[in-house]
Amino acid sequence: MSLRLEWIEHLSPAYALAVALRRDILRKPLGLGFTQAQLSSESESLHLACWDDEVLVGTLLLTPHENGVIQMRQVAVDDRRQGAGIGRLLVVESEREAMRRGFIRMMLHARDTAIAFYEKAGYTRIGEAFLEVGIWHQEMVKNIPG
Repeated sequence: MSLRLEWIEHLSPAYALAVALRRDILRKPLGLGFTQAQLSSESESLHLACWDDEVLVGTLLLTPHENGVIQMRQVAVDDRRQGAGIGRLLVVESEREAMRRGFIRMMLHARDTAIAFYEKAGYTRIGEAFLEVGIWHQEMVKNIPG
């Protein structure tokens, strides 16, 4: 396994592969897809891809907010590769990039099944659990550097 992380451009061929992976892992199980408006709104986000040779095995995006906050979103790892450390690599690199860009706090909405993963990575729960896309989520935060 030779994993490689790469920041990719919105609307690039690699972005299309990342959208397909996010759709397969995060949306299809919920009976959802992406609208063109949703994908267009991602033009201001940063997109990270993880490759094993030439195969996309993981992705996430970072969406800047005000006051030094950036949001980690749409973290997806190929279901055949989950548990192999790919998600951790994506999170660590996204935190490094956020710090390089001057952000001071990372926030995210963790699915209930991913809360323990983010707690291990140093994220803290804030507020009450809430429904998003029909499933329970928890807002979580981490100061950068944390």
